[in-house]
Amino acid sequence: MSTAQLTGHEVFRFLRSDQMNAVSSAAEEISLRAGDVVFRRGDRAEDFYVLLEGQVSLRLPRAGGVTLLIDEAREGAVFGSCVCLERDTYTLSAQCTLDSRLLKIRASILKQLMDRDKVIGYAIQSLISRVYFQRYVDTMEKLQAVVQSIPLETA
Repeated sequence: MSTAQLTGHEVFRFLRSDQMNAVSSAAEEISLRAGDVVFRRGDRAEDFYVLLEGQVSLRLPRAGGVTLLIDEAREGAVFGSCVCLERDTYTLSAQCTLDSRLLKIRASILKQLMDRDKVIGYAIQSLISRVYFQRYVDTMEKLQAVVQSIPLETA
């Protein structure tokens, strides 16, 4: 695939040309329709995704078919980075809510690059951590709003 799609994204802006070529060779652009599942919670976390166009819902499945919406990933968002966080399986499910184009990158290649070059690895990990932390904060705020809406009585 062309390195042009990688070059403009903040996660990859730190890469040298040889590193960009390695990531590019491990990447493919995929197109999915609204309703298509990118991955399910518990699937092996083998790929890292960059949303080029469209929208992807990131959800935490619960018992009885109920899911908790964690985030609506939009253009430029990264997700599926469990391997960078040393998780073997995805912790959420990802499903396209609009027709979408994604950059699917073999996470093991990205992880090797991060392990070999600690400076680049730190920069990429910092960006990914910021994304995950913001999702965490947003989810906590949603849960807090739900809890605050429950009528409480004092005994």
